[in-house]
Amino acid sequence: MTIRAVIADDQPLMRSALAVILAGNGIDVVGEAGSGDDAVAVVQRSRPDVVLMDVRMPGRDGLSATAELVAGGGVATRVLVLTTFDHDEYLYGALRAGAAGFLLKNSTPEELVRAVQRVAAGESVLDPAVTARVLARYTAPSATAAPADALLRLTEREQDVLALLSRGLTNVEVAAALGVGEATAKTHVSHVLTKLGVRDRVQAVIFAYEVGFAPSDRRVRSSSD
Repeated sequence: MTIRAVIADDQPLMRSALAVILAGNGIDVVGEAGSGDDAVAVVQRSRPDVVLMDVRMPGRDGLSATAELVAGGGVATRVLVLTTFDHDEYLYGALRAGAAGFLLKNSTPEELVRAVQRVAAGESVLDPAVTARVLARYTAPSATAAPADALLRLTEREQDVLALLSRGLTNVEVAAALGVGEATAKTHVSHVLTKLGVRDRVQAVIFAYEVGFAPSDRRVRSSSD
């Protein structure tokens, strides 16, 4: 099925450029918005699969618009936040509000298309270039922070999976890193999300940084180790 998308950005040139990229790759742009209020209205009217949400817009910003769309319940649209990384606190707030992920605006057209496709398919997207930087800065973990009870429920393998998710890896990449099949990797990811009591991998990464879990320091063991 064709993916239907809405683009919310206060810069007309940016909206046009994004629309050309998406349309050129078989993604149907069903609406555009230049503010948070307009984004909510357009999404509620057109019911797209994905909305590309800018963070800073006049009036209601992308953070507030994301929170309303996710909390609304009646709209199945998933939010992909696009940011220039100038205002990390808005991005972090958007993730906490339920955005399916984020992507830097200097990403390549191919990366943008893949991100939209993954979000539409129910996955979450974390730009690996900024994941640790954003979350570490705004959750301010302590190096000696005690793990949450939920973290203690994870097996060693599941902690490996959480570490890989925290680095922005896809299920395919997780499978490769662990030396297992993609179906097995998906099962591990599902178990991690269930045990942590989180909605998706974005929330899992936020949890990891909030409790001081340090994925960059963890050696992930493959099945051949």
